[in-house]
Amino acid sequence: MIPLEETYEGTFPFAPHTFDGNGFVQHYVDEGPRDAEPIVCVHGQPTWGYLYRHMIGPLAERHRVIVPDHMGFGKSETPQDREYTLRSHTENLAALLEHLDLHDITMVGQDWGGVIATQYAVRNADRIKRMVYANTLAGYGRVDDPSIPQLTDSAWFRWIGEGLESGRTEQVLRNAGSTVLSVMKIIGFQNSAAVTDTWIRAYSEQFPDWESAIGAYEFPIDAYLGRIVEYVLEGIPGVAELTSKPAILLEGLADRAIPPQRAIADFRGLWPDAPIVELPGVGHFCQEDAPEVLVSNIEQFIQANP
Repeated sequence: MIPLEETYEGTFPFAPHTFDGNGFVQHYVDEGPRDAEPIVCVHGQPTWGYLYRHMIGPLAERHRVIVPDHMGFGKSETPQDREYTLRSHTENLAALLEHLDLHDITMVGQDWGGVIATQYAVRNADRIKRMVYANTLAGYGRVDDPSIPQLTDSAWFRWIGEGLESGRTEQVLRNAGSTVLSVMKIIGFQNSAAVTDTWIRAYSEQFPDWESAIGAYEFPIDAYLGRIVEYVLEGIPGVAELTSKPAILLEGLADRAIPPQRAIADFRGLWPDAPIVELPGVGHFCQEDAPEVLVSNIEQFIQANP
């Protein structure tokens, strides 16, 4: 758990807020006018709210911007007696947003954040106004084309599978404090110019030891082993209402975790006529590679769907 007051040389200058209604201290950013429509930005693995640092300020000029850290990530606590599953992360998010009494939400999700955002939305569609997907999957889109790569065909998921039996996957991910940059490069991190000592500290210090990295390990394993399937299936009744909401996909085409063809096909299966913005040279961590482009497209999307 990163200290709440840590700003990483001023690169993360946002006032910390906490919520303990889920039985652990959850950190979140809350910037912008309180009476403005909210944008909720949901991170994935192995990152935290720091991933959105270049986007929070510009978006908060017109919107209330909420950026939670999942249990086990960033400035949130890492309880050892909890399950780190899609279900638990979604339920934690739901409790936080209910506590904040947010409505008319524009949900922004990347990596696991998009999956969590979708699972929240199919269960709480009355609180959702728009969906923004960025290098992620909604997971409900029907893909009939056999030439579209499966999620397990990606370099990232092949790496996970190959290392499960030998124990390499657990060793690397449970030591994320020293391996986080290597892990992000496997997944598809492109912007090497962003890497400084401060950047490395910001992403590594959330995982000071084996126990603290339980979330970094369980996130991808949850998907690879299919443990998410039951919870995803439970959400099917809410898909029709989800797809009634405006949506956009912002897709970095250098993604090594989720094949871009799969992400695009999944999205198109749910929103056949919704906009898709393809970003050549942008990797899985699109917030690091092209934050200004993401902000511009999100603002345009909101204006086009008042």
